[in-house]
Amino acid sequence: MELSTRQVENATVVDVVGDITLYSSPNVRKTLLDLLRNKHSRRVIVNLEKVRYIDSAGVASLVEGLKVSRDVNAGFALYGLTKTTREVLELTRLIKVFEVYDTEEQALRGKGDAGAQ
Repeated sequence: MELSTRQVENATVVDVVGDITLYSSPNVRKTLLDLLRNKHSRRVIVNLEKVRYIDSAGVASLVEGLKVSRDVNAGFALYGLTKTTREVLELTRLIKVFEVYDTEEQALRGKGDAGAQ
């Protein structure tokens, strides 16, 4: 799994490539928490377009990122869910907890079919 971050307008986009599993989720967690707690990002957007699979540990890392974002009053959104990642979030009923968008543009604007809205 590969992670990279980039600044787009007032948001930090985290691009994830590969599976988010028990073995790779600590890197996801560390990146998200660092952006929110240490770098004080106002909005973190996680790009999941190139994630084929996410397990419960990966979901837990995203949930922790969401929780911390709420603690520090920052925005947190996901976009580009593949069929598999969307199914996992639907099965866990978390699809309605996260802000979920189809595209980066929608996530940046906070518009679209967001679960949290």
